[in-house]
Amino acid sequence: MTEPRTSVAATASRGARLTAEGFGSFLIVFIGVGASLFTATLYADPGAGSAVNLTVALAFGIALLAAFSSFAGISGGHFSPAVTIGAAAAGRLPWRDVLPYVLAQVVGAVIASTALIVVGLFGPERWLERVQDAGFASTGWGTLSPGGFGMPAVMVIEAILTVLLVLVFLSVTHPERRTAAGGVAIGLTFAAVQFVAIPVAGGAANPARSIATAIYGGLDPLAQLWVFLIFPAVAAAAIGVAYRALFDGTVQLSERESDGGASPLSRR
Repeated sequence: MTEPRTSVAATASRGARLTAEGFGSFLIVFIGVGASLFTATLYADPGAGSAVNLTVALAFGIALLAAFSSFAGISGGHFSPAVTIGAAAAGRLPWRDVLPYVLAQVVGAVIASTALIVVGLFGPERWLERVQDAGFASTGWGTLSPGGFGMPAVMVIEAILTVLLVLVFLSVTHPERRTAAGGVAIGLTFAAVQFVAIPVAGGAANPARSIATAIYGGLDPLAQLWVFLIFPAVAAAAIGVAYRALFDGTVQLSERESDGGASPLSRR
């Protein structure tokens, strides 16, 4: 068995890595969910829906870009349980680090949503009550879906968008083929993911974000949370394994070919 080709800085302690993941998750949820809560309620004029969705999607993407630029050199810049699972499945992160990473991400996200609750306590009269009754920007289907989509649509969206996000992450953070603009690519991809996800499911492709809002959104978001945990996890694991098989194989020249012969390449 080969050792994981981790992209995490070798000098960072586990405590530093987990702290970085927690801070990054906090940043993404506080900015992204905050934009959703405040923009959607304060700018709810007829016809403003597309502008609100654009604002929220860009807020999530910019927040991820900022978090990645700040902390990727410490922790690898996952900030989502789905990305962590995908990285482990691709051999970039030891499986023993998955649970601590996920816990740090969830804790950071929950602290962020709790901070938004505190802000809401000092907001306009009954503002917090109204946003909680509306689901607190939670992800879901049916009445929780901005477009009224059903559960099967949400399942498909979660799986496909998670695959695309993790695929981009694995590509731009590859230990040997990483790109200098990796943070920009990941941030823009996350924003694009939200463009598609928000009308269907209110957003997602990040289980920590779904947990953070569901705990304050009432019974319906909690009852529907399982979809936003299981489908991203399975999709991320699948694309991680597929990426490693498709793109991380090494090619070895046989002895005959190295001498100028015509032997075919052997893959190991």
